[in-house]
Order: sequence, then C-alpha cells, then structure tokens
Amino acid sequence: MPVEGVLDVRDLPGAVARIGLHPGDPVFVRPDGSIDRCLLDFVRSPEFRVLERETKRNYATDIRVLLDFLSARGIEWQAASTRDLADFRDWRCRAEANPDRIGGAKWNRELAAFTKLFRWGRIRPLPVDFGRRRDRAGDAVSARVSWLTPRAWRLWTNVGLRGYGSDGLVGPGWCSRVEMRNSAFVDLVVSSGLRRQEAGSLLIFEVPARRLRHGRYCHGRVAGAVTRSKVGRVFYTSVDAVGQAEVYVQSERALAVRSAQAAGRYDGLPYRLVSDVSGGPRSRVRWVDRAGVEGGWELDRLGWRERRWLFVEGPEGPEPAWLWLTEQGLPMEPDRWNGVFTQANRRCEQRLLPEIERVPGRGLRLGERVGCPRATPHCGRHSFALYMLVVLNQLMETRYGLSRAERRDFAILFGDPWWLVKTLLGHADVETTKRHYLAPVAHLHLESVLAAAEDERTEDSWAPEGAGMDAVFARLAREAPQIQDVEVRLDGER
Repeated sequence: MPVEGVLDVRDLPGAVARIGLHPGDPVFVRPDGSIDRCLLDFVRSPEFRVLERETKRNYATDIRVLLDFLSARGIEWQAASTRDLADFRDWRCRAEANPDRIGGAKWNRELAAFTKLFRWGRIRPLPVDFGRRRDRAGDAVSARVSWLTPRAWRLWTNVGLRGYGSDGLVGPGWCSRVEMRNSAFVDLVVSSGLRRQEAGSLLIFEVPARRLRHGRYCHGRVAGAVTRSKVGRVFYTSVDAVGQAEVYVQSERALAVRSAQAAGRYDGLPYRLVSDVSGGPRSRVRWVDRAGVEGGWELDRLGWRERRWLFVEGPEGPEPAWLWLTEQGLPMEPDRWNGVFTQANRRCEQRLLPEIERVPGRGLRLGERVGCPRATPHCGRHSFALYMLVVLNQLMETRYGLSRAERRDFAILFGDPWWLVKTLLGHADVETTKRHYLAPVAHLHLESVLAAAEDERTEDSWAPEGAGMDAVFARLAREAPQIQDVEVRLDGER
C-alpha cells in the first residue's frame, strides 16, 4: 500500500474492519461511483450477515441486476412497485428481446434475494414475496441435474484428467503434476456422493480408514459446518477411492509440501498447529497458534475457512492438515475444483470430438451424442445417487427375490431405496431426493426395468446375458437424455 494511503485512507484493512465488513462481503457502488450507504447497512445487517459466503455473493449479484434495471428507469429500489417487479420478471424470464433469459430455478433464487432486501427495508406492500405462490416460478426445474454412468466416468477421468486419447494411449506432450490429486478427488466424490465443499474441505485425519464388514467400502464422517444443512453425517466411499487418496498423500502431496517448506511458503501463514484430536462422535481438535496460545474446538463445528489454517507436525516440519493442496503446497479452496472440471471437459472435447464439432458455434453439447462426456463436481453426486438407486433396486428385485408384499414389509422395516439414498445424500426429506436428483428417471419404473434386465427369456431384454450393470445403465441412458453414457452414444446412435 502506498505511504499516502488509498483514497486518503492509510490503514485500509483497519478501516474496512471498523465499518463492520468481513471478507467476501459485497459493496454496492452507485452509478456516480459513490458507496450506497443504505445497501451497506443491509450487507452489515443480521439478516444478511448470517448467510454463507457463496450465498452472499449470489444474492448480491442478483440484487445488482435488479438495481441496474430500476436505475435505468430512474427509480430507487425503496420506491419499486409491484408493476416494476412484474416488468423486471417479464424481461428476465419471457422477453424475446432479452438474449440472456433465465429459467424458473434461477428466478426463484433471485426472488429470495429480493424478498430479503425488501423485508429488511420494511417496504410495504412487498413488491415481490417468495412466500406468495404467484411470485414463484412454476417451472423451477434445475438444469444442472445430469449423470454419468460408471463407464462414462472412467472415460472422462482417463481422457480429461490423465491425458489419454480415444486410442487408449497418453497423448503427446501430456504433463500434469496434479493428475493423482484430481483423479483421487473425482473418485472420492463419485463413490461417496459428497458435495464439492464437503469433499474439498476434508482433513488428512478425516480420510476414512475403517472398512465395513465385507471390506469393499469404508466409512467416515463429514463435519456439519461444511454441509449445506449444518448437520454432520456418516458417509461411505469405496476402498479404491480411499487407496487413491492415500497414494496421493504419500506422493504428489508430500512433494508439494516439501517444496513449500523449502521455499518458506508456510512461514508467514496464520496457521494453528494441531496438538491433539480426540475420537468419538463429538471429536475435538486442540491446537497452538503462532503466538503460543492454546485453543480448540469441536471438529464438527469448524468451517472450511478455519480448516485451511490447521497444520500438523510433519517429518520436515509443520504442514497443512488440509487434504487437497495446490501444486505450491497450499490449501486448495473448494470452489477451485470448478476450474479443474472445466479444463477436463475441454480436454475431452479436444480428444474425443471430430474437428468440425469443435468449431465455435457448432454446439459443443453435441459431444454428448458422440461419446464425449461432460462433468461438474455436483454431477458426481448425482451419479452416485443414481448408481445407488439402481443397485438397491437390483438387490431387492433380483438377488433377494422379494415379492411385492415382501418388499413392502422390507421397506417398513429398513426403508425403500429412495429413503436409503436420501440418507446417504444427507437430505432431510426424501421428496427432495426424488424431486431434485432422480425425478427425470422416476417414470422408468426402475423395479420393472431391473427385473427385465436379468430376464433372458424375454425377446426385448434390457441387457444381454452377462452384460452386467453397464447394460442396465445403457438402457436408462437411451430413455433419459440427462444420463451420459459412452458406448450407447457411440454405438447405438451412429
């Protein structure tokens, strides 16, 4: 910072702190370049302050669009009428002249932000209200819901993260110093159903170690503070995914840590050195900060920002307890995984799409129809849910051979597949699981689908003998366009 300060303020961080702003808080600037003091009070209000950092950013972005619309009309937001908001909604959602129209799910999120602002401002009557049915969109279907079948994930990982081509060989010039980290993260998410922030904020001593009785899965616990519901839960992940994470810790991660220690990157960080972690359902972590002050907190209540600065004593000195590190050996923030997935999608397009389909304007989403999968971090969670639903239905319909009455009794005692998947995902309501994750395939009547998949006597069988689960997913992918499957797109539609 210059000696003379910025805007006549010599201690800018101190001045911001005295105002009451926190990292990540938005600041609204008026068209003349001045700070909107009323909206600054809104940002500092208890109603806004309790929101998560990402929610604050989303709400601020939504409110800014409304403010720009009202400003063009010469109207302050406090004077906005029901008619103004109706015109704004028409422009955002329906106007053909708007090149960036939004859908119902996006409108409902904006509606929640506007309602919070107008209620805080005590505007009466409310121009819009999320509690009014007529103000909410009836077509609020999430466009982000999509799945990859297991073999589509294998192709996406091999091509996008490991540099393989369609010929099964590593492409020329491929070099990735974080290949093992990225592959381990994806396998963990796909096999556990954890959200990006939940998986992305794990500490090294939270990696599951205890196997279930048959040894194919391990179980661990995700802290409540990093979940959307703020309630901790047990999660399950495959032994293979845990093994990949352990190999990453011992190789790529260890190399990044040693490099950071040699370069002194940890020397100026405000880390807390962990001295003890107690076990049990209410685990506590004890630490000593750089000033020698001892402290501690329940592990379940530590958010991801606090977790970043937890360090442990390693062979060569203090190192992050954060599992996923950047190439520089620093904690990788959860939202940075979006960039990893975006780059992997581009690699898949370059390696798997014909050149003509890579031309801008040709519609890159055509890649789904020719065997080029696309993925997001949340897509792994969707895929986990779909896979578990299929497996659970198969167990009930084929392996257990339950009749309709027996299945009803089983559901009363242990819960049906929807309820079990809902528990694995950490949803509070099974209807959330059906509505937001698996609704597009609910009409397929998976019980009949899976029963037919093993029925070799039917002429129109869902799967040939010995085809296994890949054939079942291939059939589902033919019926539901949201499900990306590789071979069915390549072989079945050419």
